[in-house]
Amino acid sequence: MSDGAVIRFNKVSFNHGHNKPILDEVDFSVRRGSKITLMGQNGAGKSTVFKLITGEIKPAEGAINIDPKATIAVSKQVIPREYLELTIREFFEKSFKEKVYDIDPKIEKILKVVNLHAPNDRIVKSFSGGQQARLLLASALIQDPDILLLDEPTNNLDKEGVVHLTKFILNYEKTCIVISHDADFLNSFTQGVLYLNIFTLKIELYVGNYFDAVKLISAQIQKENRKNAQFDKKIQENKDKANFFAMKGGRMRLLAKRMREEASEMEENKVEVRREDKTIRPFTIPFPNATGEILNISSFTVLKDHKQVTKKVQVSLKKNRHLLLSGPNGIGKSTLLESIAKGEAEGTKIAEDIKVGYYRQDFSTLDFDETVYDSLSSVMEKHVEEELRSVAAGFLITKDLIYTKIGNLSEGQKGLVAFAQLVLLKPNLLILDEPTNHINFRHLPIIAKALDQYEGAMILVSHVPEFVKQIRIDETLDLGK
Repeated sequence: MSDGAVIRFNKVSFNHGHNKPILDEVDFSVRRGSKITLMGQNGAGKSTVFKLITGEIKPAEGAINIDPKATIAVSKQVIPREYLELTIREFFEKSFKEKVYDIDPKIEKILKVVNLHAPNDRIVKSFSGGQQARLLLASALIQDPDILLLDEPTNNLDKEGVVHLTKFILNYEKTCIVISHDADFLNSFTQGVLYLNIFTLKIELYVGNYFDAVKLISAQIQKENRKNAQFDKKIQENKDKANFFAMKGGRMRLLAKRMREEASEMEENKVEVRREDKTIRPFTIPFPNATGEILNISSFTVLKDHKQVTKKVQVSLKKNRHLLLSGPNGIGKSTLLESIAKGEAEGTKIAEDIKVGYYRQDFSTLDFDETVYDSLSSVMEKHVEEELRSVAAGFLITKDLIYTKIGNLSEGQKGLVAFAQLVLLKPNLLILDEPTNHINFRHLPIIAKALDQYEGAMILVSHVPEFVKQIRIDETLDLGK
């Protein structure tokens, strides 16, 4: 590939099953050493493109040419469940096809790059969500690939982690392609954008930074809308004239027929304008009234320098009280939330007969072998079919998804199922651990409004300041202080 391209798609087509085309005769190339953003609507096939590049799946038609000397590594969105019981050493050994001798020094070096410090015999599942995000990144970097593919790498990362990752990508001298919903993060390094058009099934290349590409795409949509408006006007004029001439009879009927044919031709020539992703409906998480104190926290335990530290505190949550838990990755926020949700946290007491709604960032509260329907039905005190289906539809869980197994959903769809569960559960106490992860950014204002208006007691952990600003917070507990 002498023209400087390290990846080239030539007339590539791909389908998911028989009824879902993803790509149709797609052409694009990526130059060696470039920093590229891969963007598109939910379900457009961004992760599919990554799998085609790595060779995990094959195109139905066309050719994908990768520089034969180039190595490829992927940092996925989540650590596979079967890897959670592995030690750090075993986890990194999985990154290589062949056995790597004396791997410990390599692990130590790469963990420094992602600003994570841990012994190599520590179990993966013991790490926080943010630390697992760093492990995923490190598992790709340790391979020192010529092509680095990052799928939502900022999920779970705190501010410091995002800054660290941004600096790394800017200094990375090899090819990097990133999928992310974090606009500021993308704009800091992007030199070009590959945009998956979900309607034409093509990939469009835009040169420039991320914000430049978004402006160009918006301008193209406006142009398509104007063009269609002109077509609509002419189509209506032709139909009106055709109706007029048809009533005249004789030769005028032939003219009317020709005008109808022209109107049909113009309708076929209308551009399929890219529409916005569908957005979830506004929703409310019902609060069955509870009087008095719902939750009391008199002490909590966190990790500092790999040691447990217990701190005294006085937090009392009643109805309409929202608590924000803050602190850096690895201090133990998720562990604390889990122990509170299970009623096992020392120094914490939940009042009797309190129903707890727990949104966990890794979705491990969901049964991956259950269907969506059964998962939603299981949390309802009284099964009402109409209510279940109405709530599901509001979260874009359509009839073709509702009998799908949870494990076969995308991460974003699992998040919407988890929120639908909370609505049907009707909790007194809401515990939310990074509820923005994997969720389409268009849904976030609606989710924020629902949490802001929630009338029960709530504990929230989120590393997304723009999201937190939209929610009423009555008290903040910084675990790092």
